[in-house]
Amino acid sequence: MTMPSEQRTVLLAGATGLVGSFMLQALLIDPSVAQVHTLSRRPLTIRHPKLQTHLVDFTCLPELPPADEVYLALGTTIKVAGSKAAFRAVDFDANLAVAQAAFAAGARRVGLISAGAANAKSTMFYNRVKGELEDALKAMPLTALVIAQPSLLLDYRDGLGQPTRYGEIIAIPIAKLLAPILPGAYKPVHARAVAQALVRTLPTAQGVVALPSNVLARLGAERA
Repeated sequence: MTMPSEQRTVLLAGATGLVGSFMLQALLIDPSVAQVHTLSRRPLTIRHPKLQTHLVDFTCLPELPPADEVYLALGTTIKVAGSKAAFRAVDFDANLAVAQAAFAAGARRVGLISAGAANAKSTMFYNRVKGELEDALKAMPLTALVIAQPSLLLDYRDGLGQPTRYGEIIAIPIAKLLAPILPGAYKPVHARAVAQALVRTLPTAQGVVALPSNVLARLGAERA
């Protein structure tokens, strides 16, 4: 994969989450990235010469630093958020607010962690919100929008300070057994592969690019 020759400055929202933490690691070791600005509600434990953390209120974002790219990895669950409205405030409102603020700061490339079943017309609330966010970002005049659409993530969230997701405890072992026979878009994928695929694809992408689970797994396994 050919990478841009110029040093890039990137913004990352959601660096404390499962996929976001892997994206942060990948961006910090990428020699073509000069600086990483993370947007977070709480401090990060990681320290790095390239890293600058901004503690923000996502309902009232400050002016963001100039950047070439922005990665959107903010997400929660209805159970953790407490209500559908609170879930939407994170998964839709906060991500879109970051994208708009980053666009105002010069970013024309957006990478999004979405979901395999995202669809603005879905009868399922979770999938509908994810699809509505995708559509809202597609309406922006971007150079590139890369949408990662993973199915089930094959990772537990131990060490992230997040509540246990008991559904994942049941689903992950089953998904591992069924993975060989599941259709491409439904194949489970590791969070690290999702992160690697997105940060490798966005810098040179053009237009709207959707990466389903099987493509995320393949790209994430490739050497940079």
